[in-house]
Amino acid sequence: MTGTTMTGARPGVRAGGANRWVILVVLCVSLLFVALDATVLHVAIPSVTEDLRPGSVELLWIVDAYPLVCAALLILFGTLGDRVGRRRVLLLGYAIFGAASAVAALAESAPVLIAARALLGIGGAMIMPATLSILRVVFPDRRERATAIGIWTAVAAIGAAVGPVLGGFLVQHFWWGSVFLINIPLMALILPIGRWIVPESKGSSDGPWDVLGALMAAGGILAVVFGVKRLGAGHGIFDGRTLAALCLGTALLIVFVRRQRRRAHPLIDIRLFSRPAFATSVGCIIVAMLALVGLELIAVQYLQLVLGLSPLETGMRMLPLTFAAMAAGATGSYTLRRLGPRRMVCTGFVLTAGAVLLLVLMGQTDWASLMFVSFVMLGFGLQTTLFAAYESMLSEAPPERAGGAAAIGETSYQLGAGMGIALLGSVMNAAYAPGLASVGGVPAKASAAASNSLGEAYDVAGRLGGPAGEALRAAARNSFVHGLHVTLFVSAALLLLGAVAGLRLPRIMDCSVAGQEREPEPEAAFGPEPRKAQQLSVKLPSPARPGDVATAESGRTGH
Repeated sequence: MTGTTMTGARPGVRAGGANRWVILVVLCVSLLFVALDATVLHVAIPSVTEDLRPGSVELLWIVDAYPLVCAALLILFGTLGDRVGRRRVLLLGYAIFGAASAVAALAESAPVLIAARALLGIGGAMIMPATLSILRVVFPDRRERATAIGIWTAVAAIGAAVGPVLGGFLVQHFWWGSVFLINIPLMALILPIGRWIVPESKGSSDGPWDVLGALMAAGGILAVVFGVKRLGAGHGIFDGRTLAALCLGTALLIVFVRRQRRRAHPLIDIRLFSRPAFATSVGCIIVAMLALVGLELIAVQYLQLVLGLSPLETGMRMLPLTFAAMAAGATGSYTLRRLGPRRMVCTGFVLTAGAVLLLVLMGQTDWASLMFVSFVMLGFGLQTTLFAAYESMLSEAPPERAGGAAAIGETSYQLGAGMGIALLGSVMNAAYAPGLASVGGVPAKASAAASNSLGEAYDVAGRLGGPAGEALRAAARNSFVHGLHVTLFVSAALLLLGAVAGLRLPRIMDCSVAGQEREPEPEAAFGPEPRKAQQLSVKLPSPARPGDVATAESGRTGH
């Protein structure tokens, strides 16, 4: 059998059923807390350091264990859901996420907290691709699915943006463990609701599951993301551990791709990347996240260290970006129908590049109105691009490969975020450091220390005091603003390259047959044998009779 099967749902919970919007709410709430947990701990790090006294390496792993493990296991659990059932993997992810949250909240040592964060990453890797692949099956009509994906992407943006604000509130009023404790009641509530209302669905069950290939993919992605994160932390590409991680990860991924091409029943259909729409969509997700995360990190430093805003004021300045992203997600379905994937992605990239170039006008004085307009353009443009890219990628994949396609999309998201910090951070450091090479009256050793970051420059200036300290502080501020401008120009160039790449996407959104999937691709696209029409069956729960089975045609929407 090569189709997608759905079982275990309540009456009406089927592909295109009336309860599909309720299912979407459940999936989005799941995603909200997974996205939130990626950033909620950042503001709690000082409290964690004071309480647990971790070493520098332990502190790094407390922050990085969650995103590293999550990124590494997305493909493994996404494809496993296609085999054993996406709802089953989703519910297991809920249980692991809740249990890991309890361990993290009550951790009394750094190693325990690191282990709990890694366990949270396992739960998140189960939940994220499952939500998107279930959404692909529950919404077979492409126009409705576009609306659902718009809501899904907006919720992801909200979770990442709200994390630091919520974390700061909880740490201020309670203790750092409360940032994890809030997950427990939600997961306890959503687990039975998900089991009751979310339909089970599976993809192709032909052939054995490629366990070795799944482990290769996990190891390769883990090594690459780890290497990229080390680059973002300031380690050079020729640093021993960084270079070893990148080489090992690249080698494992190359072997993984070759293995998948040889297998009769691959873990991931590599031939999906031969489709321009799929490959281009994945690339656009990487570029969009690269620009977003890298710029957000630099913007936060600019607002706090150059303009002198408090953390709360900084969060308030970033809110227009979040609200604009929500608006883009809410209107994405309409925009996609009117513009089509190609123009929507290109427009989003160009709008974002314009916002970035507008920010070049910012200097050492606070220009709030300009920043507001730029952040609105930035949030709307990037979310527009992400929406169209995710929708095109998911619609291009056949339903039986929905878990694998969702995992590829989420892995691209995580990889783009890591690359953004590494690439734009490196550009920023390269442009910032030369301005502090020789500052009048400042010792060479102090200048070298100040060239690491603006925050460290302020510390050195404070210890120096007097005219030398003031000179160093002024030079550091000037150098940071110069580095910011250079980074913005590089980011704009990357975004415009993304717009050019987006020209490979289809011009129109193919919805010629509403509510149904298109016929299978011709023989050349899938191999020697054409795919059979795929069946979607939904079993009614007890006390329904065994014969009470509703069936509906399901296939794949292409471009």
